[in-house]
Amino acid sequence: MELIERWKGVFAAVVGVLTGLWGWMGWLVIGWVAVMGLDYVTGSAAAAKQGLWSSTKAKEGIWHKTGMIVVVVVAAGADILVALVLERLPAAALPFEYGGLICPVVLVWYVVSELGSITENAVDMGAPVPSWLTKLLLVSRQAIDRAGEGLIEDEENG
Repeated sequence: MELIERWKGVFAAVVGVLTGLWGWMGWLVIGWVAVMGLDYVTGSAAAAKQGLWSSTKAKEGIWHKTGMIVVVVVAAGADILVALVLERLPAAALPFEYGGLICPVVLVWYVVSELGSITENAVDMGAPVPSWLTKLLLVSRQAIDRAGEGLIEDEENG
């Protein structure tokens, strides 16, 4: 029992330190990595169940996930660039403090997309999935798309 209590303490300390270092953005990244892994595993399981698993398709999945990582790195770089420009060029000011916008929106979009894919994989594995869940994930992804597009349209029309 004492060992369990020690592990609980270590876990709580690690979570506390990581939250202090990363804040909510770090947990968003961890969540995204977790759903990427779950999507890969469930996709492989669904393909195996259907007799369609192949190393070629598995490699394609890894390349797909690698491309997503590249996009998130680009989004993070864009956030850093915007923050630097706003900090160094007084003419480029916003009426609020810029703490990053591009990367979190991209991450949320990816998380919702991965959740949709995991749901599809569950269906392929034979699990019953409520139709409202699938619709909710689709509507959520569309809302994130509209929000991102709205940022661009506001800038173009402004």
